[in-house]
Amino acid sequence: MSLRKEIPAVRTSSCLAIAAALIATTPAQAQDAPGQSGDATLENGAIVVTGYRASLENAINKKKMAEQIVESVSAEDIGKLPDASIAESIARLPGLTSQRVSGRSNSISIRGLAPDFSTTLLNGREQTSTGDNRAVEYDQYPSEVISAVNVYKTPMASLIGQGLSGTVDMRTIRPLEAGKRIVSVGARGSYADLGKLNAKSDDMGYRINGMYVDQFANDTIGITLGASYTDEPYQIQEFNAWGYPQTDAGDYVIGGSKSYNTSTKLKRLGLNGTLEWRPDPRFTSTIDAFYSNFKDDQIKRGIELPLYWSSATLQDGYTATDGMVTQGTYDGVKGVVRNDVFQRHAKLYSFGWNNEWKGDDGWNAMLDISHSRTDRNELTVESYSGTGRGDTGATDTIGFTSGGSGTNFTHGLDYGDYNSILLTSPQGWGGTQIATDGTTILGGQDGYYNNRIVKDKLWQYHIEVSRDLENSFFSSIQAGWNYTDRSKSLVPDEYFLGLTANTDGTTSVAIPEAYQLGTTNLKYLGLGPVVSYDPLALLKDGIYQLVPNPYGDVVVKSYSISEKLMTGYLQANIRSMIGSAELTGNIGVQAILTDQNSTGASAVYLGTNDNGSPNVGSLIRHASTKYTDILPSLNLSLRFPNDFVIRFAAARETIRPRLDDMRASVSYDYSRVGDVAYVTGKSGNPDLRPWRANAVDLTFEKYFGAKGYIAAQFFYKDLKSYIYTAIEEVPVEGLALSSPGDGVTVAPTGLITIPVNGQGGSLYGVEVAGTLPFEAFTSALSGFGITGSASYTDTSIHPTPTTPTGDLPGYSKWVVNGTAYFEKAGFNARSSLRYRSSFMGEVSGFAANRVLRRAQSEAIVDAQIGYDFQPGSSLEGLSLYIQGQNLTDEPFVTTAPGDSRQIIDYQSYGRRFLAGFTYKF
Repeated sequence: MSLRKEIPAVRTSSCLAIAAALIATTPAQAQDAPGQSGDATLENGAIVVTGYRASLENAINKKKMAEQIVESVSAEDIGKLPDASIAESIARLPGLTSQRVSGRSNSISIRGLAPDFSTTLLNGREQTSTGDNRAVEYDQYPSEVISAVNVYKTPMASLIGQGLSGTVDMRTIRPLEAGKRIVSVGARGSYADLGKLNAKSDDMGYRINGMYVDQFANDTIGITLGASYTDEPYQIQEFNAWGYPQTDAGDYVIGGSKSYNTSTKLKRLGLNGTLEWRPDPRFTSTIDAFYSNFKDDQIKRGIELPLYWSSATLQDGYTATDGMVTQGTYDGVKGVVRNDVFQRHAKLYSFGWNNEWKGDDGWNAMLDISHSRTDRNELTVESYSGTGRGDTGATDTIGFTSGGSGTNFTHGLDYGDYNSILLTSPQGWGGTQIATDGTTILGGQDGYYNNRIVKDKLWQYHIEVSRDLENSFFSSIQAGWNYTDRSKSLVPDEYFLGLTANTDGTTSVAIPEAYQLGTTNLKYLGLGPVVSYDPLALLKDGIYQLVPNPYGDVVVKSYSISEKLMTGYLQANIRSMIGSAELTGNIGVQAILTDQNSTGASAVYLGTNDNGSPNVGSLIRHASTKYTDILPSLNLSLRFPNDFVIRFAAARETIRPRLDDMRASVSYDYSRVGDVAYVTGKSGNPDLRPWRANAVDLTFEKYFGAKGYIAAQFFYKDLKSYIYTAIEEVPVEGLALSSPGDGVTVAPTGLITIPVNGQGGSLYGVEVAGTLPFEAFTSALSGFGITGSASYTDTSIHPTPTTPTGDLPGYSKWVVNGTAYFEKAGFNARSSLRYRSSFMGEVSGFAANRVLRRAQSEAIVDAQIGYDFQPGSSLEGLSLYIQGQNLTDEPFVTTAPGDSRQIIDYQSYGRRFLAGFTYKF
């Protein structure tokens, strides 16, 4: 009996068929006997590799057989990726990394380019996103329902929806390839070691999942049903500095602070299903459905300290080192105790219907229709309290020490005393307001309410016809047509919060006892306990009221974008012998006709109202444009008999502009200098063209059967166009502007901030990657191995000829990933390191807008140990595991430009520990 080594993503021979269909594996070259591999079993005469090694071997085989430059990760078991989330698994691939948000990896950067430059597909179909732009946030997709992820670093003509930096394609299970019934269930518990930072928060959570795969009617009908539910907390200690102004002596000093204890509760229900029908071996019809209900609820409690940028006074005698004030004291500080709520709720729906015909005569055809929709509400509620309104109430003396982890404070007041800390507007922010009933809200806003309503819809229609060729340099030719219709809209719903009692002359209100939730301790900042309550409960019960915000910047945040893309392509696939080597690949071209339309509001200032705020009207603006992109592509792989592969790729690549940059909204205001008023404004640009680049890739790969490989990948991207923010001069004649005042002259031209297309620059680098099982060197190390990569990327971006070079968002010069693993006799252990050098990070600023800040380098260490009960055991099919994430408690740190000592954000996420199981039967 001959024994054939298989390369499955999962444990049983039926699961092997699933993985084979999804990632196009081929029989391995190695011929091993039973027991020679560290974690393998003998099933029906075939040695089946299982566990993490199976995932690695699947990835290696996919990379080896692919016609593009591709990286892959596949499930090591039904419903279990090698990491706790999809983003964390993808972030370990060569040339890829992630940015953490609330302690979670939820977006991916490829080859030094931010998530905006890549696209994500589900089963080859474009998806809507839960963010403001196109980039998919992977929190929305439970890892348990994904069986493989392929990251294509080079495009080809038949790949629809490709990105400029790369294309991520998530794949779900196809049931007919399973061959038998499979049932899998799993659960895990989680613990956040920072503890319960806020009252009524949790430090423990759970996650459960199940998967069912079956076939009926003589294997002509197949069904997959999957479900996953997550209820997990995240705890964060957040220091934030307003910035660092200069003192009269020229020393930089912290100008203010807004710091919190943040507690997050992440709840997500994910459902997926697949129905396959194959009435004839040549025809397969498949229906896919995916649903995600995502809720990320945060409570943020802390103190905002206006310091240098306020009426507070910096005492003499402070300590300064090399121009940076490291220690000092402020007098007269009026602190603002914050109890803020941030809720992000999103529902994602994705459906697809695919019909594929593979004829006996070499003619093949495919029709695919899909729909994706995301409905998102993002609510931020700020609530303020302090010792008194405006100039009333006690002030504090605040000592501070600034260092590498932000700033620590000393204080005199007790911010956890409900008798002295009242609901009020301690700083008088917002000025006097007029409530909807006409009453006056005195002395500033008591909080802020910002609800952002986002809807994203996408329809896609794809047709392809191909013809297999014999005895030809080309193995097949395929031609296709795709039509994508996408629309996305944002409607802001913003109000000031005003105390209802304030309308009868009361300026501050004690927090009612029924709403008091104890205190939250800010000991990591040195500020002690602060009063704690739920601002949504106060609003619901009428203690707060909503006061309309009349300012024009609210109106112009809204937009509606629609895109219609018509794509035609022609691709010839290559397979030919050159001596003893085989040449494979493809050459083709895409033609994309784009019709983009934008609707927004133009804010018109119509004088001031009774409270001194501007009355704002709006004019609806519509704009549209059309253009065509021609995208040729070439992928060549020269495959030598000794498992050495040389790849070359060249292509024209594009990625469409950010959706929020394409808004038609515009607003204007005055900046007065003496008796002259200068018009300033901000706008989107409905006429934006895509980022475009000419790209070249060269890769050298050496494989060791299907067990290991080493590779060196070189790439170069010449960005022919780039999108950046410019300040342009515009004539003011014809603009509907309010009067600047008596005796004030309006300058004839104004300045408007607008996104425009620039000239671009270049991006280039090298990636060295490999997977090495140590048994290839000596049998004494059977079961041990390493996998990892190191990437170096350099960039030279010139948006205009006169500006200095700058870094792209998400760009890191160095990215290093490494995992050491052991698997044998059911036991498994691995430890992983993810490192990225300093980069331009994307954080959420005021009113949930995007802010770019310089993030410091970070190294994330995770580990896992587990045991899989072996065949013959009464617990066969059961796997147990324990995981530790962020074991070194690596913080997320951003700094002011030009001085790494000026800490803007210092966020500590703590360590997370997880324990769980999966069971298959």
